[in-house]
Amino acid sequence: MEVCYRHKNRETGVHCSNCGRPICPDCMTSTSVGMRCPECASQRTRARTIRASSDEPTLTYLLIGINVLVFLGGALGGASATGGGGLGGSTLLTEGALSRAEVADGEYWRLLTSGFLHAGLFHLLFNMLSLWILGSLLEPAVGRLRFGLIYLVSLLCGSFGALLLEPDGLTVGASGAIFGLMGAAAVYARNRGLSLMESGLGIWIVLNLVITFTVPNISIGGHIGGLIGGALAALVLFDLGDQVRLPQQAPALICGALGVVAVVGSIALAGSA
Repeated sequence: MEVCYRHKNRETGVHCSNCGRPICPDCMTSTSVGMRCPECASQRTRARTIRASSDEPTLTYLLIGINVLVFLGGALGGASATGGGGLGGSTLLTEGALSRAEVADGEYWRLLTSGFLHAGLFHLLFNMLSLWILGSLLEPAVGRLRFGLIYLVSLLCGSFGALLLEPDGLTVGASGAIFGLMGAAAVYARNRGLSLMESGLGIWIVLNLVITFTVPNISIGGHIGGLIGGALAALVLFDLGDQVRLPQQAPALICGALGVVAVVGSIALAGSA
């Protein structure tokens, strides 16, 4: 057990969220970004806080609106509201869902459009509720541009994961992008010194992973691919600049390159089948 850096006779398991030194209860100061030692607590300019760059999660609302409109279009085109009829009841679903065979035939738009299609009302509602919760937290904190980049990269990485682990059949849903938002939120929270378990985010991720691996007819590859893609995008956007001196726009460009790599990988994977 480590001891407090100021009181050598006091064991502690708590560390300053800024400098990492072990601190005892008498030395710790609670801040919005975790426990701080006396020195770091007094250096207000060094403290990191989550500041909202926009008042409303406008892009989140727009994404939800697009998903709902696409679902309504599919329903008008004959898709089942319960998803019981599979994915063959609507032209939107059959022409936009993801599969290796169609991507191999050059229908590359499916890598994107599949993320805005849903197999039933419950599928849509569950995903849109998750998108609303995560978007309302993350978009105001990181800004619309970075939120949009994370969402897009997560969606494309989710498509790659789905093609990798589900070579047959059709895949639809925004779950890959939503899992990416979970991964990004976890990275952002760690970057800001926030506890994943105390915030409930860590528990939410674990529960969703349990559902992913235990409930049938869920795209494991899409969920895991999106989670990894979103986490990588967040690492580039929020951590890379702290480690390496880069031009201001470089993290966003690198993040976009991750999406390009996912697309190229998906096309190559489909072509090799």
